[in-house]
Amino acid sequence: MTSLIFAMVASFLAATGARDQLLVSRLAGVLGGSHGLLAVALASSAATAAIAAWFGAQLSQTMSENASTMFVAIALLLAAFECAWPNREKAPKEPTRSLGAIAIVLFARQLTDASRFLVAAFAVVFASWPLAGLGGALGGGAAVFVGWAMANRLEERLPLRAIRIGLAVVLFILAMITGLSARGIIG
Repeated sequence: MTSLIFAMVASFLAATGARDQLLVSRLAGVLGGSHGLLAVALASSAATAAIAAWFGAQLSQTMSENASTMFVAIALLLAAFECAWPNREKAPKEPTRSLGAIAIVLFARQLTDASRFLVAAFAVVFASWPLAGLGGALGGGAAVFVGWAMANRLEERLPLRAIRIGLAVVLFILAMITGLSARGIIG
């Protein structure tokens, strides 16, 4: 149950202001509140969280305790860099109405985002990949739902860049502490 809660909260926080949430928000603003768009975004969130959790579970079976702790540190570091990376994409002027094309783009973006790195890390640490995947799906799904519901108001009402930088700093510090403890430098 711990992996579900941690994965859910971490996924939601890490997905706040992320590329997938912004894409859903911008598309909802241009195309209107399409329920098809929401369904595609939720399905993609669930699928990528399940893949990340399964991947983490496969890795955990082949790693020692120190190696799995170091993997978590690397996942936290990658998530920190992904959060810090500036999103310079513009809102699409003439976006596609193809849900298939939207699904492919969302899937590709979500598969390597900070949320999925964290889901994989929780699957390694807690050795409960179904719960980590479910938590990641719920947290990531909640984030894209907020983007869909707020549409164009998301970027106006929330200081997304400041949130992402704050998350990057916290994740970087956690990565350093976890990495140093894996190496036995700190207790």
